[in-house]
Amino acid sequence: MRWSRNLLFSVANSQVSVRRELLRTEHWELSGGVLAILLIGVTVLMSAAPPAPSENEKHLSVYSPVALYTLPVVERGGRDYVGLLELLEPLGRVTTESNGRSLKLRYNALDAEFVTGKTRAKIRGRDFDFLAPFLIENSRGLVPLSSLTSLLPHFLGAPVNFHESARRLFIGDVGIQPSFRLDAGNPPRLALSFSSPVNPTISTEPGKLRMVFKRDPVVSPGSQSISFDNPIITHATYSENNGDAELDVAANQPLMATFGNDRRTIVVAAVPPSAAGPAGTASPNPAQPVRAPNAASGSSNNAVHRIVAIVDAAHGGDERGAALSDTLAEKDVTLGFARLLRHELEVRGFAVAMPRDADMDLSLDQRAAAANGASAAIYIALHATSQGSGARVYTALLPVEGESKGVFHAWNAAQAPALPVSQTVSTAIVAELQKKGFAAQRSSASLRPLNNVLMPAVAVELAPGPNGVAELASANYQQKASAAIADAVTSLRDRLGVQQ
Repeated sequence: MRWSRNLLFSVANSQVSVRRELLRTEHWELSGGVLAILLIGVTVLMSAAPPAPSENEKHLSVYSPVALYTLPVVERGGRDYVGLLELLEPLGRVTTESNGRSLKLRYNALDAEFVTGKTRAKIRGRDFDFLAPFLIENSRGLVPLSSLTSLLPHFLGAPVNFHESARRLFIGDVGIQPSFRLDAGNPPRLALSFSSPVNPTISTEPGKLRMVFKRDPVVSPGSQSISFDNPIITHATYSENNGDAELDVAANQPLMATFGNDRRTIVVAAVPPSAAGPAGTASPNPAQPVRAPNAASGSSNNAVHRIVAIVDAAHGGDERGAALSDTLAEKDVTLGFARLLRHELEVRGFAVAMPRDADMDLSLDQRAAAANGASAAIYIALHATSQGSGARVYTALLPVEGESKGVFHAWNAAQAPALPVSQTVSTAIVAELQKKGFAAQRSSASLRPLNNVLMPAVAVELAPGPNGVAELASANYQQKASAAIADAVTSLRDRLGVQQ
């Protein structure tokens, strides 16, 4: 049979799944040779994808009213350091200039100067003393973590609470406080209430249910360990490590968790012995994550998938994108914009994946493959421009391609089945942006990878606001646009995924 190199099949990030439907359809038969070619192509594609960061690497989690993000931590001279530009960039407008020995930094209207190897700096013309030397590496300024509590208030004008041993940094009053209430029924139920919506990763193992908060600023409930006067659910413990918070509930029976509709409540209940299997055995697959239900499902007892959204920060690595100004590259604006949009979608109950969450190279085909492999319900690409004002929202302008063949889709027209929903999403985003004061308009464009993805897909290009190009780097400006996009997507939650 003849084979077109433009035919698409799904590739997951870390595994290849060849479904039986691909091998046995009414009109298609795959010979061993063709299948071998397919698998070779998959191997090449997977080998080109950037490796995922190691969970064991040190990182700093930053929580603020405008951005939640993580940064890599490096060790120099036995001390932990973090990049100063990377730390401040999501919070305001930052520019730097370095000659290799000194670094000048402007944060909004505040000027500071640092010298490599020195423990004294100038901030607003006044001396500031670090607890360890400031370092400059490849024009990048590194500050010791031990000085963040005293350094950041000079820039931010807000209180800073730094849990240094756990590497968790809280700016302003953003902490999410949990509380506990045990219903000693049969089976017993432990209700955990949070002051804001949360999205933990939940897993179970014999005698324990674990909740890990990687992006939520959950803080200690007041005690590291809370005991319950119950023979089945015995106690809960709180801990922090490497930027994450963790709540563990211990019990003498297998446990399960469900979410309340607003994601402010998690109910942990003992699984009755009849549902857990024969006496003396644990429930099947005890280490499997518990899937969080859809926040709009209408019932906290139904194990419903959260809708997955892909938020794709355009450009990255060697591809800087448009030069928005002499010092501002498009790739930097889109990354901060994507992190803010991720947060806005997560607090509305979406599960969000970002193909690029760092300054790295990622091809258009890799971005499309990541989205298709994630079985996402919507794909949102983010761009920025120095031309015009407000925002533009694009849907795919599809080329003329061959017809799809069953589960196979022409690569450059994979978007075709989802395009009507994409256009509906585009219209809704424009309307919400206009409500928030943006001069927004919608259009169609031959803009990859929109036409390569199988789910509803749009691209949002952020343009300058009333204060000019510099506003593109403002976290407040980006957050206002992110909230509008998230509101629009949430309003169409029931329409998403219907074409998949």
